[in-house]
Amino acid sequence: MEVTGTLKTKFDTQKVSDRFQKREFVLTTEANTPYPQHVSFQVTQDKCNILDQFNPGEEIRVQFNLRGREWNGPQGIKYFNTLEAWRIERITGSNNAGTNQSSNTNTNSNNAVGGSSTPVFTGNADDNDDLPF
Repeated sequence: MEVTGTLKTKFDTQKVSDRFQKREFVLTTEANTPYPQHVSFQVTQDKCNILDQFNPGEEIRVQFNLRGREWNGPQGIKYFNTLEAWRIERITGSNNAGTNQSSNTNTNSNNAVGGSSTPVFTGNADDNDDLPF
């Protein structure tokens, strides 16, 4: 999955164990709307240093995987989601940003992160499709 936005903040690397480290950052999407979205991502292991080259306020494109897990604790089963970034790129120039925004809109039309959840009809109205959905 992919989303474009403005880097709001980045946190220090956390060493969770001897063999695992993570670093979190927040991306602001839909900044020009009345309800901007502040989405938390994480990078892990050797990718923690990737964030050093970016500064808050920069527009970036993040490619990520959606991860989910189940935890059975003393108060019952709980579910957690993580957005794990694996590539971060700086958006440079208004032409490139416009191109990325349009691809971002198409990518996010099927998920709720950084875009509307409204489906986008891309077919022809004259298509005689017999599928029930």
